[in-house]
Amino acid sequence: MTTTEMPDPKELQSRLKQLGFHGLLAHWEEIHNAPWLPSLLAWEEAERQRRSLERRLRNARLGRFKPMADFDWSWPRKIDRAQIDDLMTLRFLDEGANAVLVGPNGVGKTLIAKNLAHQALRRGYTVLFLTASAMLNDLAAQDSASALEKRLGRYLRPRLLAIDELGYLAYGNHHADLLFEVISRRYGGEKPILLTTNRVFAEWNQTFPNASCVVSLVDRLVHNAEISTIEGDSYRLK
Repeated sequence: MTTTEMPDPKELQSRLKQLGFHGLLAHWEEIHNAPWLPSLLAWEEAERQRRSLERRLRNARLGRFKPMADFDWSWPRKIDRAQIDDLMTLRFLDEGANAVLVGPNGVGKTLIAKNLAHQALRRGYTVLFLTASAMLNDLAAQDSASALEKRLGRYLRPRLLAIDELGYLAYGNHHADLLFEVISRRYGGEKPILLTTNRVFAEWNQTFPNASCVVSLVDRLVHNAEISTIEGDSYRLK
């Protein structure tokens, strides 16, 4: 006859502390051998993890998206599948590196980016996903330095900031300065940016035609970054 071994008491105490079960800790001598204790902890941990994921998913604003299983790897003329698979391991995020997906409209950049963001959420990270225009217009709309500083916090707090569709619109100098501010502050705090763009970096002066900070902005973004280039025709026109 075999018996189920109780977990290490120190491990149980540590888990109780992490969950904030101070009442149970106060009666530790009475309950430390109770057969229901490991199950109680497992149930509570699982439920908190589920609720945490739901909250982070809601805050991330991913919206609906297709899974990578639906991605047609044969469609792009050029794509480094091994590199994309490596990005999916989130090594870049663990190492504090940025990730940039470069390619024309309709080759799957947003699909890949949303799957990367979702993977990060499942790993326990906080994420915010939005378009470049939504972020830059939101920051530009702030009417004072204090309001801007407060609003910047929204884009500096998440562990991963995913900026989609940079390059589809042209912006003025102020918008370029705001993007530089976000990139610089996240760079200093080792909080990665996941960015999709339809323009190679040499063309970013067309996105920010008169901005003097474009070279510095690109340099700061790519200094420690995984850059994946995708080439092909729009899948949506297939």
